[in-house]
Amino acid sequence: MTSTSPRPGTRTDDSADTPRQDREFDLILVGATGFVGKLTAAHLARSAPSDMRIALAGRSEDKLSKVRETLPEAAADWPLVTVDTLDEVAVRRLARRTRAVVTTVGPYAEYGRHLLGACAAAGTHYADLTGEVLFVRDMIDRHHATAQGTGARIVTSCGFDSVPSDLGVYLTAQRAAEDGEGTLEETVLHVRSMRGGFSGGTVDSMRRQFAEMGQDKERAAIVADPFGLSPDRDAEPDRHDADRPASGGGADKKQAAEGVRGRVRRLASASPVRRAGGSGTWQAPFFMAAYNTRIVRRSNALTDWSYGRGFRYSEVSDTGSGPRGAVTAGVMTGALAGMATGMRFSPTRALLDRALPAPGEGPSEEDMARGRFVMEVEATTTTGARYITRVAAEKDPGYTGTAVMLGESALALAAEDTALPERAGVLTPATGLGDALVERLRAQGFTLTTERRADR
Repeated sequence: MTSTSPRPGTRTDDSADTPRQDREFDLILVGATGFVGKLTAAHLARSAPSDMRIALAGRSEDKLSKVRETLPEAAADWPLVTVDTLDEVAVRRLARRTRAVVTTVGPYAEYGRHLLGACAAAGTHYADLTGEVLFVRDMIDRHHATAQGTGARIVTSCGFDSVPSDLGVYLTAQRAAEDGEGTLEETVLHVRSMRGGFSGGTVDSMRRQFAEMGQDKERAAIVADPFGLSPDRDAEPDRHDADRPASGGGADKKQAAEGVRGRVRRLASASPVRRAGGSGTWQAPFFMAAYNTRIVRRSNALTDWSYGRGFRYSEVSDTGSGPRGAVTAGVMTGALAGMATGMRFSPTRALLDRALPAPGEGPSEEDMARGRFVMEVEATTTTGARYITRVAAEKDPGYTGTAVMLGESALALAAEDTALPERAGVLTPATGLGDALVERLRAQGFTLTTERRADR
């Protein structure tokens, strides 16, 4: 069931035929009572235009009311909508009442599938925080064509997963094209520094996806495929060529056993290595790379491979130079491998559950205030030109930073910013929001800059 505490004079017509511009609300935030949901609601209250019609949604009207009382004054009269995201009828009704939906309710494979599908069918724009490969793959297969037909922009992964990665590469490719320097080839995102955590909801999503992978080899193969989110998998290179130049599509698709050489190469790529160029800086795999890289590659494919057919993309965390940097890289690599292995088996998952944050948990305001991240995309183009794009903010990446990224994504969709790409379907931040989100984040104090390096 869905019920609303309306403000005077609002319409309650939830007809599917109501044009998007004539609906009761501009934006509904689903999951407003969760930790990140509260942060997102607070950001919307501070940043949304005064005439934007926003509602807060969740399962408990009492909890929603208590959250609203903690928000800035602008939210004092926001209507409250009670909804269970597992109720297909209720989420269809909700989607028909608003121009856009933003949701923080995960894991999305369980709590997001009906809502996303309802938005696609109703022509309602949608934004979420998912970092779940299987959820996104399923939603592409089920709802991409529908959303294209209704004009809905369904934009997944609008938080730290995967806005910095996706926009960073997007800006780099855009600058190279403007300069007439061809398309991107070797491209690496470096996490230069980061302070902050990832939420209990993110951990829970990882936990559930690993459990599903352990039960279904075909589903595990989708997660392992570097091009698993491509709109046209047959046009992509073999999975083992993700970090080598593509041969132009339709290449040899060896989806069977990868062989000894393939396994050795994968192990080597997960080991701490010195950064190219002789800087002496040690690196470890970035813990979000397995998801972010799939989103970035989807952006490339959705734009007709505008980043380049020879585009190679990876993400690493810089850990410093000398013995200390090497030890840090080794510890980070081992921890990632241990967590990935532990998440696959129920006994070890139970042990990890005791140490990792639970859904709804988060750091203190003091800890979040100390949060920050600096990420740089380094790329070489087909002409040999080199570029570096910095994406940074003085915000906790998984909490306050994510709330701003998600909130601004939602506001851009609700307002239907003129800078939004002319594109519908199940999209990425770069392909669904593009310059509109770049400019909004800059206005919020984020750094998004691209420079051309003098040396080739």
